[in-house]
Amino acid sequence: MDSDTIQVEVAYATPEKQLIIPLSVPVGTTMLEAAQRSGISEQFANIDLDNTPMGIFGKSEPKPAERKLLANERVEVYRPLIADPKLVRKQRAAEAKARKEG
Repeated sequence: MDSDTIQVEVAYATPEKQLIIPLSVPVGTTMLEAAQRSGISEQFANIDLDNTPMGIFGKSEPKPAERKLLANERVEVYRPLIADPKLVRKQRAAEAKARKEG
């Protein structure tokens, strides 16, 4: 491997399909650039890489266009949430409380 390149992965998943694309990128490549180079947006409909949230190993990154990757990092392209997790937890707690009282 060339010392001017690093190995990274780009990952995206839907309930039906998961994909992790390994690739070699130049040192200094940003998360957004790696996602674009991976071709992942051609594999899944509706990915707008310029406006889609991304993270590295489960930690959200607020500025993927600026965050330079390190060797062996995995860029995770996140899909929109169907429901707000906090709201879902509150609803579940309220339902459990109602069952307990009723």
